[in-house]
Amino acid sequence: MTPTLVLVAHGTRNPRGVEMVAALADAVSTRIGTTRVAFVDVLGPSPAEVLRGTPESAVVVPAFLASGYHVHTDVPREIADSAHTSVAVTRALGPDPVLAEVMIDRLRDAGWQAGDAVVLAAAGSSDARALDEHRRAVEMLTDLAGVPVRVGYVATSVPTVSDAVATLREAGHARVFVASYLLARGLFHTRLADAGADGVGDPLGVHSSVVDLVVSRYREGVRSLGGSIGVATEELSPVRRR
Repeated sequence: MTPTLVLVAHGTRNPRGVEMVAALADAVSTRIGTTRVAFVDVLGPSPAEVLRGTPESAVVVPAFLASGYHVHTDVPREIADSAHTSVAVTRALGPDPVLAEVMIDRLRDAGWQAGDAVVLAAAGSSDARALDEHRRAVEMLTDLAGVPVRVGYVATSVPTVSDAVATLREAGHARVFVASYLLARGLFHTRLADAGADGVGDPLGVHSSVVDLVVSRYREGVRSLGGSIGVATEELSPVRRR
């Protein structure tokens, strides 16, 4: 039986964010089959609940743009709590060059032109590993955009998005755009409108390349299940049960 994909997201009270995750799962399901959604915070079902209701093998894909606390701690704990005997956990979605390409598409739709400076707006994290991955995402976007890109955070970390925009203006950049390094619309994305930029790209959303990326992660997990039961990356602790 084909393994079920469990797409694990953060969770949000914003209906548009929930709808976006559901739409992403629906788009992925047309490619690989059964796809279920779970959330680690704010709302349910939790990954453990979904896995308990999944009798076949499962591939958990963390729908996060960096591997912070939720990926390193919440997801493994939920899998352990589920007592499921056949699970593979893939890498998080980001950072990845594919996401940089999507951000460029979103920026162009917002009016960005070659030569305009960019702020990559991330949610923020208290986890140093996640912040390091945000810096890698900035490098990937810089390579594609060919212009200065600074990171700015909506919450938790510094500099703020507004401060990053101001820094680029002080450096002499007449036009500054914000690339939303967020999956869905919600409170964080709404705050970007007040950052003082000339334009704000839409969240990554259900872009065809994001769908492709989720499918690619799923296939990594399926390959790992073909051998020993565990994870598809060394970044996470193996989940082994017999």
